[in-house]
Amino acid sequence: MDGARVARLSEAAIVQNEALGAYAIWRFGLGFQERDEQAVTLPLTFLLLPLVLHAPTLVMVLGTQKASGLHLFAGKLGEQREDLLAVHGRALALRQLTLGSLMAAEQSRLIRIEPSTATVRAFSPHHELQAPVLPERIRRIAPACERIGYWFAGLSDQQVAHTLKVGF
Repeated sequence: MDGARVARLSEAAIVQNEALGAYAIWRFGLGFQERDEQAVTLPLTFLLLPLVLHAPTLVMVLGTQKASGLHLFAGKLGEQREDLLAVHGRALALRQLTLGSLMAAEQSRLIRIEPSTATVRAFSPHHELQAPVLPERIRRIAPACERIGYWFAGLSDQQVAHTLKVGF
């Protein structure tokens, strides 16, 4: 790809792509499974990208301790009620990206989607993935995804939806 083409890519085009989404969903699944080895339900995966691809929300996730949980994070997000309510709209807007990312993650053997149970299981890496050096904005996504997965694993789907004010 020539330099002029790269220069024309917007921040959204760089960050909102299926490969990054696949990586994010995989790390989310690993975080979810860390809690009790259960697979994450498919609907919850559609809440991940709206949280980590929105820069101010990503900062809030990273600024909330893992042990604090989803309720404390949602409380911070809800300090500006419209920020909390915006998660639902972003989830709707990013449905296609999430779906494409799920397919890319499964094709890359990062996850397995189980149709009979509508769950997603992340495969544990047999070795550390050799990732290229990434910009800080993207590097911070992995721990945020794992943290969100861990938070979601401690709650039912309905509790997550209620806490984040989203509908499935």
